[in-house]
Amino acid sequence: IIKRASKLFDRLIVGVLHNDAKRAIFSMEERVELIRKCTANIENVEVAMFDGLLVDFVKKNNAAAIVKGLRAVSDYEYELQMAMLNKHIDREVETIFLMADIQNSFLSSSIVKDLAKHGGDITGLVPEEIKDDITVKLRNPLH
Repeated sequence: IIKRASKLFDRLIVGVLHNDAKRAIFSMEERVELIRKCTANIENVEVAMFDGLLVDFVKKNNAAAIVKGLRAVSDYEYELQMAMLNKHIDREVETIFLMADIQNSFLSSSIVKDLAKHGGDITGLVPEEIKDDITVKLRNPLH
């Protein structure tokens, strides 16, 4: 999604949200670094952490749109609600949905985490640049 969206905009900011509701395996700083590794060869991509409302992050960065990736109808239902809420908060902010590639449509972070944690091969399921980072972290949680 990031690669495809980077072709649509002069500047693409990947926002990494601090979300207390989720138990992340990687810290905020680690998540930012992993995304930077994956996007190092895409000149117009920046990665930034944020807290709070996505609309506020968009306004603070003088952005015009939110790009969301969708895998299935269930993603669409939730993301449509979020897009409508964001539009209610700020009528100027647009949400653009990009469909996941068909080979990734079944993936979720839970599936990948479970596979890696139990010694499965995650090649082709995550970017090659970070495959080892994920494998090491999930097989050695204290690492």
